[in-house]
Amino acid sequence: MRFHFLVHKYSLAVLTPLFLLLTFLSNTALAHHPFGMGESTDLSAWQALLSGIGHPLLGPDHLLFMLGIALVGLKRSIKWILPLLAVGLGGSALVQLQPLPDLVAPWAEALVSLTLAVEGLIVLNLVSTKWLLPMFSLHGYLLGSTIVGAEPTPLIGYFLGLLLAQLFLLLLVTQSIQSVIDKFGLNGRNLFAGIWIGIGLAFSWVAVIP
Repeated sequence: MRFHFLVHKYSLAVLTPLFLLLTFLSNTALAHHPFGMGESTDLSAWQALLSGIGHPLLGPDHLLFMLGIALVGLKRSIKWILPLLAVGLGGSALVQLQPLPDLVAPWAEALVSLTLAVEGLIVLNLVSTKWLLPMFSLHGYLLGSTIVGAEPTPLIGYFLGLLLAQLFLLLLVTQSIQSVIDKFGLNGRNLFAGIWIGIGLAFSWVAVIP
């Protein structure tokens, strides 16, 4: 009986804001630069910095993936920050050398969305936490794809923005891990894991179906 009450309680608390986040998927501006900015070649250093900060925060799949780390229950969580930042920025740098072809873009979006489902499996202890590293790199690769072709100055500004936004989110979630686990307990974490898996599959479906 208590579990059913928890399901009802947490479903209302979590699904409502997540439903609002889903509306971002229909906003084509999020595929480029937030805040109504132009293409990467037109960005000033300041705009590039804001764009780098905005992308991880406004992209629902990126934001939910970052927040979901708080559910994973990493041991020595603070030691994960530098490796995650490194592979994320490494992925963003890689796409500058090997840009993402337009035909592959929907599949890349789908793969990034599927990381939410894999993250849910990690929370359920069905997948190793080591998968966070390649998945974080994949997120970085897609985040970096929006700045391909930019001049060095906006490119540096964008990377700095990504670094600041991701560092802030990682510090937030790694410091919240124990309190989240204590608050929601095993049943609550399992419920959130199921929600993450469902959202990841839904986002992937939207990405590949015209």
